[in-house]
Amino acid sequence: MATIVSYTARPRRLTQALLLSFAVLIGVGSYALVGLGRFDELPEHLLEYGIGAAVLALVLQIVVMWRAPYADPVLLPLVVLLNLLGIAMIESVHAANEIYGIRTSASADRQMLWAALGVLLCVAVLVMLRDHRRLRRFTWISAVAGGVLLLLPLAPVIGSARNGSRIWINLAGFSFQPAELAKIAFAIFFAGYLVSRRDTLALAGPKVLGIHLPRWSDFGPILVAWGFAMAVLVFQTDLGTSLMFFGLFVAMLYVATDRLSWLVIGAVMFLPPAIFAATQMSHVRTRITCWLDPLSSENYSLCEQISQGLFGLANGGITGAGLGEGRPDVVPHAESDFIFASFAEELGMVGAFALLLLYLLLVQRALRAAVGISDGFGTLLAGGLGFVMALQVFVVVGGVTRVIPLTGLTLPFLAAGGSSLVCNWIIAGILVRLSDAARRPAARQVPGAGTPAGPRPVQEVGP
Repeated sequence: MATIVSYTARPRRLTQALLLSFAVLIGVGSYALVGLGRFDELPEHLLEYGIGAAVLALVLQIVVMWRAPYADPVLLPLVVLLNLLGIAMIESVHAANEIYGIRTSASADRQMLWAALGVLLCVAVLVMLRDHRRLRRFTWISAVAGGVLLLLPLAPVIGSARNGSRIWINLAGFSFQPAELAKIAFAIFFAGYLVSRRDTLALAGPKVLGIHLPRWSDFGPILVAWGFAMAVLVFQTDLGTSLMFFGLFVAMLYVATDRLSWLVIGAVMFLPPAIFAATQMSHVRTRITCWLDPLSSENYSLCEQISQGLFGLANGGITGAGLGEGRPDVVPHAESDFIFASFAEELGMVGAFALLLLYLLLVQRALRAAVGISDGFGTLLAGGLGFVMALQVFVVVGGVTRVIPLTGLTLPFLAAGGSSLVCNWIIAGILVRLSDAARRPAARQVPGAGTPAGPRPVQEVGP
């Protein structure tokens, strides 16, 4: 007979509290250094900023102790640190623009308000979502919601186009990118759909060039995802969003089936849309031209953004010019699309690699939660959300450094913009819930424990 014995895991909330304190200290210190670098004095509202950051971190600590005591202790400190570093750099860009008479809407105060809203939504996720498996009930609702969100920018009254892409909506004086919410909805839909079809989609079909292709009858889902990505590309003229959603589906399909052929098929299927965008869409064609030769005399004025970004990277060198000592004002959209170039200029190659290491740790923690969860839905959801962040970091940093053409995506938690920051905080809340499920102790069966004692052997007594 066996008994059920519960083993107590270490919640490690003290570790999280110390890491959150460290993140707040580094973030507020960076904000102070920006003021010293720009104006030779501490920022006017440094105390209020520091108290606000500490209060938000304290709220997160209390809620996690209450609702997700076994969550990964490193996850939230990474997010808080990235967010606060982003606010410090946005302040640096904003101050430089003010000094040189350039008008900009992005500011540290505005970004801090969006961060507070994001933290509140993260808290709401942790309080209301006690079990991540409940999200599976909304599989098809998430699909419909994601589709509607992506169609909103096409509406004649509220939809608007910027930089050649129609991905914005304007409501009550605020601009919002519904695609940021749509990626969460589609991650839930893909996880719910693939967990129920994974066995069918994993079946092998014909073998071509040493790779077992799926059966022809199983190509329906990827064709639908491809068609949807093509619709986004054609009607919204946004290659970055199209790549993000199609890449998300293909990556989650690979995780669900463990078949490399799906990755190969996905890459081949996305080539025609990429070629179409490069030849038929003027702003994509311009990005490719700037990717290939941005510094030539005939392309320099057209490619000012990436050219100045490259000069900023070079000016940063190994250790950087120092916080508040760079010239991000000469780079268009230095607080959003090119915030990585702003960081690399002021913190150098060392700071840029440290920033990438923070993102690497964040993605690793998401994948660690995916591996530790016992149910397939949670595994796919955590893996999908981790992949979305990794893909965004790759295409943004790759675009700034000319590894790939620019796509228009932004760095999670770092770049200026309310819609991206708020939705990424929602993703952080979901990942915290998933990591809590992955690390929560489970009852284990111990053979022999609690077995009632049998009759004692009878000792023979000699004559």
